[in-house]
Amino acid sequence: MKPSLALDFAGVLLKNPLVLASGTCGFGREFSEIFELRRLGGICSKGLTLGAKTGNSGIRIWETSAGVMNSVGLENPGVPAFIEKELPFMQTLGPEAGGPALIVNLGGHSIDDYLAGAELLNSAGFDILELNISCPNVKAGGMAFGVKTEVARGVVRAVRSICKHRLMVKLSPNAEDIVALALACEEEGADAVSLVNTFLAMAIDIQKRRPVFENTYAGLSGPAIKPIALRMVHQLAGVLNIPVMGAGGITSWQDAVEFIMAGAAAVQIGTANFINPGISLDILAGLETWMESQGIADIQEIRGSV
Repeated sequence: MKPSLALDFAGVLLKNPLVLASGTCGFGREFSEIFELRRLGGICSKGLTLGAKTGNSGIRIWETSAGVMNSVGLENPGVPAFIEKELPFMQTLGPEAGGPALIVNLGGHSIDDYLAGAELLNSAGFDILELNISCPNVKAGGMAFGVKTEVARGVVRAVRSICKHRLMVKLSPNAEDIVALALACEEEGADAVSLVNTFLAMAIDIQKRRPVFENTYAGLSGPAIKPIALRMVHQLAGVLNIPVMGAGGITSWQDAVEFIMAGAAAVQIGTANFINPGISLDILAGLETWMESQGIADIQEIRGSV
């Protein structure tokens, strides 16, 4: 018999632990033309905000020696347009069609933004709301909600009070104390956490003698951040009573195994999609083959084994 990769993630059934990360697969349309998305455990929407955003000007993507920096600026159609035009397509791929769990990523620049967006999404059909608290709080001088524990606590408490979906909080690795912040999210009713988001980084154009990005700093992702992301997942899995969805530089089935051994219930594939859009199926096949060779009947046997 083939090994079992299915799992219960915060009350949502995933057929396997592989999830396409927010911001790396749009709303699934383009990827659905390349490989069968229904074989995955989950798919995250592009990050949404209450209103439409055109994103940042200037250079948005910059390749590094072991990863990618991005300053896209949350370009998206806004929550109302997503519900009307994009979600119906995602639903054709979802659980009712035998496909992946549907995860909707929501950001905001004020608590009012988060609440209004979550309220609109309450009537929409999907499985998990992923709350992106790495967005800058414009009412607090631009500091991200996910840096200080008590600020994060406030936004999670507010959204949890009205959110009708399973709530997964996406954590920033730039937090002052990632463990304390995650515990606060759990205390305020989060059903799960996902981590890590991108690391704050910088690139300089030495010919122009100025930063590559107009906003000076940008988010670093890819293989370069994997060891740090793995450490953070391990730290949180050891103290939380809610499931952890790990992310950060996963490019192979071996990477996925490491995150699961560190305690992640599921993992997100992000930057690797830009290298090989079908890499998730390669990781899935490698994971199944490895489990068979090791005599592992169920993925849960290795979860948190380190």
